[in-house]
Amino acid sequence: MMDWLPSSLCTPTEKNITFTHYNKYKQRYQSFGIIPALKCAFSCLCSILVPRTEGVVLEREKKDKEAKLAWNVRLTERVRQQEGEERERQIMVPPREPTVTCRSNTYPKGFYCSWHQLHPTYIPTTFEVDVQHNQRSLEVQKDPDHKNRCRVRFPEVFSSFPYKVNVTAVNALGKASTNIVFEESNIVKPDPPERVTATPIRFNARRLEVSWQSPATWPDIDNFPLKYFLRYRPLIREQWQHCIRQPLCASARLHFKYCSVFLFLVELSDSTSHTITDAYAGKEYIIQVAAKDTEIGTWSDWSVAVHATPWIEDPLPITSTTEVDFPTETKTSPIPSSNAPQKAEPPVGRAARLLTFFSPLLLGMLLLFM
Repeated sequence: MMDWLPSSLCTPTEKNITFTHYNKYKQRYQSFGIIPALKCAFSCLCSILVPRTEGVVLEREKKDKEAKLAWNVRLTERVRQQEGEERERQIMVPPREPTVTCRSNTYPKGFYCSWHQLHPTYIPTTFEVDVQHNQRSLEVQKDPDHKNRCRVRFPEVFSSFPYKVNVTAVNALGKASTNIVFEESNIVKPDPPERVTATPIRFNARRLEVSWQSPATWPDIDNFPLKYFLRYRPLIREQWQHCIRQPLCASARLHFKYCSVFLFLVELSDSTSHTITDAYAGKEYIIQVAAKDTEIGTWSDWSVAVHATPWIEDPLPITSTTEVDFPTETKTSPIPSSNAPQKAEPPVGRAARLLTFFSPLLLGMLLLFM
């Protein structure tokens, strides 16, 4: 409601400006049930009056601003989510050829194959495994402990037919596969020996007694024996120095090679102990053992390293070096008195018997010459 209208002295342009401002305020407050008033003096200077309910209006405006801000936040989050989904769709890629390896650590029971992706796909990917031998498919069992591993039993031992393994990676964007071919003898590789111990030998400053056990995963040690490889070096050396093994003689069951002055390699045939006889006295040694089938396959990885030091003689207890003079007791003959004559002691023993025998004879000769 307008109290006073603009003066007639105002030009039409000035009146239009005044009413334009008033209409803006009217539209603003009319939604809240409030009609502002236009009050003008005797000139074109007018003012818009808002009733005392302006505090309520400001509170409602504050709530509207908060609601609008919350809506803007939700809209921003939704836009960001859509942008993230778009980026994910851009990152998602079809799988590439997986890397596949096969190994038999339970010979002659079977072997296992494992695989992995060198490049992630960012979406769920499954793997299909097919194993062929002598033109027939073999049963594949998923490993319960390893996600990307399966186990296959050997259909026969000492087979001359190769094995063919195909692993295919599949996801929503495509698939890729890898094929490998191998013979039975090429994948045999035992696990490292277990429970390796090294014990110093008493009163032998250069000896260490080393013992170990065959890997528990090797199923038939009697019919498929293992041979072992022992290496040892002083702990002061940070890296191993490898050398080529050479046998002492063609028929020897024990082969070894000495490398520089730090590394020692010993190859043993089906023996689970060895006595090191050339250790440096007082030096700590690091010792490892590897295993291999006596006929086929490759060497296992090295066992967990053990440390040992040859026997060291206990140091003697430290004694005092101060010299102490002890009095010595001497026994001297008594000095005879110069006044009293000395009485001869009667002879004893053999001399006494001889003197007794010759006494009458001497007396008779003495009477004859008188």
